[in-house]
Amino acid sequence: MTQAAADTRFRYEDLGPLMALMTGAEKHGPAATSTLDALWVLYDRVLRVGPGTAGDPGRDRFLLSKGHGPMAYYAVLAAQGFFPVGWLSGFGAYDSPLGHHPDRTLIPGVEIGSGSLGHGLPLAVGSALGLRAQGLTEPAVWVLIGDAELDEGSNHEAIAYAGPAGLERLHTIVIDNDSATHGWRGGIASRFEAAGWSALTVDGRDHAALHAAFTAPHPGRPHAVVARVEKKR
Repeated sequence: MTQAAADTRFRYEDLGPLMALMTGAEKHGPAATSTLDALWVLYDRVLRVGPGTAGDPGRDRFLLSKGHGPMAYYAVLAAQGFFPVGWLSGFGAYDSPLGHHPDRTLIPGVEIGSGSLGHGLPLAVGSALGLRAQGLTEPAVWVLIGDAELDEGSNHEAIAYAGPAGLERLHTIVIDNDSATHGWRGGIASRFEAAGWSALTVDGRDHAALHAAFTAPHPGRPHAVVARVEKKR
């Protein structure tokens, strides 16, 4: 169990009420709820980072590329103790640190500012390379992207580089809700496998399946988990 999991006062069942505290004109509810289960399993059972270690060089890194619907991310961070739950009710307000895209300079535990789709996976590749260059072999780098982000060429450059580079500490979660314009014969996982990645496809609402996929061994290769959720309406 991670330190964050040990310290939390909340359970998965509490995330819905926490998300309900965030109101306003945000129009990306499905983008948030599609990520909820993957984020919870990752932070509660896998990531080696918590409020007390968010600045530790040996921490695991999580990068949210699918940042246009951050309410689930904020709810999980609050539940894990990175910032007070009271911040949630101010979501999107002028004086709130919780904007419609996460800001790493304002929110404890946030590694990158999210904005243009397609930027998170290249940043994760750079983070993994940077850690390797520093001789930090233990920290894992995780990035969560949406399937529609694979319409962006920058992601395919990152996928093509990371496999041959053997970035074993790099992990990508793809939330697949059938939003991508283009598909791949054999599914999204086949795109990663063709570039030398380890890749698994699971039910994105099944916590046991998500945990098994997140922790599956993949020696010498980066790892992708495609989390299938209900089709975006």
